This record gives sequence, C-alpha cells and structure tokens, in this order.
Amino acid sequence: MNRLQDVMRLCCELSANQQIKTAVQGSAKGAAAAGTLAFAGGLMGGPLGIALGGAVGGLLGCWLTSGQFKPLPQIIMELSPQQQQKLYGDVMAILGEVQWTDVAQLTALVMGNSTMKQQVTGALLGYVTRELQAEVHYVD
Repeated sequence: MNRLQDVMRLCCELSANQQIKTAVQGSAKGAAAAGTLAFAGGLMGGPLGIALGGAVGGLLGCWLTSGQFKPLPQIIMELSPQQQQKLYGDVMAILGEVQWTDVAQLTALVMGNSTMKQQVTGALLGYVTRELQAEVHYVD
C-alpha cells in the first residue's frame, strides 16, 4: 500500500468532485502582449493603430495563454515526486492519525466528513496557490 499515492488520488477525487481548474502563471504574458502591441500600434497609427494593435495583441495573448488552464487532477498527477511529497505532508497534517486500507476507504472517510473534506480541500488549494503560483477557478 502506497499512502502517498492514496493521498494524491484523494486530492484528485476532491478536485474533480468540485470541478476545480487551475491556471498556471502565464496570464500576465497575454495581457502584456495585448498592451504592448496596442501601445506600438498607437505610436505608429494613432487611434486606428491602437485598435489594430490591441486586436492583434489580444489574439497573440490568447495564443500565449491557451492551454494554461488545466483540471486540477491533471496538475496533481503531473507533480514531481518532491512536490507530491510536500502536498502529502500538508494533507497528512490534517488527516493525522486517520487509518485506511485503500484509496476507496480514505476517499469515503474524507468525503463523509464535511469538516475534514473542507480542510483537505483547503490544504490542496493552498498548496496549489502557494507552491505552484497557480490561480484556482471553479468550473460552472
């Protein structure tokens, strides 16, 4: 039994259940591209240049940040072993002495306890925003 993998699967289940997506740093690149090209367009073509530069910059910004939003379970499964170990430590600080035999039992224990579910979800989201500098979005 691999407790670390059980906790990673629990985190995946929690985030999938709540349909959480994350955006890794990159949004600023898209905004900078739009602003820079709008400014350059304004210098070269006046008001029409601003509009044209902004449109082109917006498209470039969209292209630069496309694919940046990922479902949180995918992010969790792509973590390095060191990152998984850190997340595991954060979650185990909440689980404490909880005993389980497999991931199904662990998931049932956490999902059945609203306080523990909130705390583990909070630790997961805290880890993602703090360690990965990612934005968190709930899918509607």
